[in-house]
Amino acid sequence: MNPTRNYMKCNTTLNLLLIAITLLFTSRLQAEPNPISQPSVDRPNIVLILADDLGFTDISSFGGEINTPNIAALAAQGLSFTNYHTAASCAPTRGMLLTGVDSHRNGVPNIPEALPPEQKEHENYQGVLSKKVVTVATMLKDSGYHTYMTGKWHLGKDPDLLPYARGFERTITMADTGADNWEQKPYLPIYEKANWFADGKEHSLPDEFYSSKYFIDKTIEFIESNRKDGKPFFSYIPFQAVHIPVQAPREFTQKYMGVYDEGWTIMREKRRLAAEKLGIIPPDTKTTITPGTQDWDLLSATEKRFQSKSMAVYAGMVDAMDTHIGRLVSYLKEIGQFDNTVFIFTSDNGAEGSDPNSSGSAMFGLWLKSVGYSTDYETLGEKGSYNLIGPSKATIAVSPLSYYKFYAGEGGMRVPLIISGPGIQARGELTKALTYVTDIMPTILTLGNVRDHNGTYNGVMVETIVGKNLAPLYNKSATSIRSDKESIGYELGGNKALFKGDYKIVFNRGSLGDGVWHLYNIASDPGEAMDLAHSNPQLFEDLLRDYDLYAANNNVLAVPEDYNQVKQVFVNGLIRLYAAKTVMILMAVSGLFVIGYFWRRKKMRLKTH
Repeated sequence: MNPTRNYMKCNTTLNLLLIAITLLFTSRLQAEPNPISQPSVDRPNIVLILADDLGFTDISSFGGEINTPNIAALAAQGLSFTNYHTAASCAPTRGMLLTGVDSHRNGVPNIPEALPPEQKEHENYQGVLSKKVVTVATMLKDSGYHTYMTGKWHLGKDPDLLPYARGFERTITMADTGADNWEQKPYLPIYEKANWFADGKEHSLPDEFYSSKYFIDKTIEFIESNRKDGKPFFSYIPFQAVHIPVQAPREFTQKYMGVYDEGWTIMREKRRLAAEKLGIIPPDTKTTITPGTQDWDLLSATEKRFQSKSMAVYAGMVDAMDTHIGRLVSYLKEIGQFDNTVFIFTSDNGAEGSDPNSSGSAMFGLWLKSVGYSTDYETLGEKGSYNLIGPSKATIAVSPLSYYKFYAGEGGMRVPLIISGPGIQARGELTKALTYVTDIMPTILTLGNVRDHNGTYNGVMVETIVGKNLAPLYNKSATSIRSDKESIGYELGGNKALFKGDYKIVFNRGSLGDGVWHLYNIASDPGEAMDLAHSNPQLFEDLLRDYDLYAANNNVLAVPEDYNQVKQVFVNGLIRLYAAKTVMILMAVSGLFVIGYFWRRKKMRLKTH
């Protein structure tokens, strides 16, 4: 046999085999639904910090008088977004933040506690995160990131809905709308207990507990546990600060005693001027007074003293949150990871303006006492104290914007956003680009070098991401991410809005809204003081048509005519609690009847024998 021919034959066979393997490997790659990158040393850690009910000018870098040096340092090293919007309530924001999917398609169009029965009959109105969406944690974890969460979840508390089942590797979870910040007890009578979980299992809080401190303690513990393996981490820290009950350690409250003695009217104006000077809002921004705001001058001296300290507690709670963020920054610097960590800081919605005392339930005060809460001035904000911000003080937190949490006014939807760290070329700068909460997930995926799933993940069809990547803004390659023809629709509890370019149409209902559509240029008029609906009727009609299209495409349902968000929360909660107790009583009574029946039968048999 010719050895040369033999060699050529073997070589040809080997080449054919290599080609076949290459084709097979290539076809498998092409068939993969969402190829993801492998971890590398240059992929940054990502820390996503979400404050709860923090107003637009509550931090110092946005014009607030509250001392937030650690957040301000992040702003000085990164890009601040002054035209960033969220949903006006916590769970819808959280659902969109973690999935990039509109709230009416991700299962959380409203908090579950506030959904009327007519809406809960529909699949997309369950108030918990749908299985048809993929979380950013899942995608980062699958690409080689460690994923941690410490804080408030509020997207479902069944085992398969908790963050431990939605892509987070280690978790400390407060599953409800809120809870006490000092001890493990509920803050509203709609809950029997405060539902805490650790890694998917029920969890008991330590005796020495304060929420902001504990969340950072556990974050550091989780990061430290895997520090030596070299993998990057994604840490989601949704604080309870400054959700009610508003509570802070005494030393933080003391810093702000006397600061708010002048009242909300003067404090709103001080913040407006400070925000203008910083470039957060346009010069000479006009303002309006949100309906329901009290006249400070009509309060008694005792009432003014109490309200001033109440706001001092609020400021102290923000300050405490910032202090504990500083502890995380210091830890990352100590382990040499700060320069490889991107920080994203924002809030879930504007300040909380509702007051449980005005919910229509005269029993609320009695409930507070029954669970050990006090509203005494001397201990306000401390352990055992119940403090809230309420409607008038909320107008300071959102200044110079109108309305607050739950409402579709800018005060409910426009909040601070800061992105800082490696790869963020804009340093100490502001952007006025229109941005939205669904933009956070695609931005995090870009930072982590992970591809968009494009509606298919691991071979399963899922809801597509609708948000925009913010990279062109922080890379300074663009000044906007949306054209003037692109719109963002929004609805929550019957309050509605649509953003397009510099313009916004807004509809507020309920006790404070007038139930009428308005048109504003929110670039020049963020205070929503000048309605343009009559002077620009063509644009107004165009935006109304855009909203109708948004509502149709996203299965937006109307609320009942008499719907009231706060009252619905109490009605749903009380029905759930007492329905469960009624069932238990009926079962117990039925059990006694059954036992009695068989006991009588046994007695009769004994007699016959």
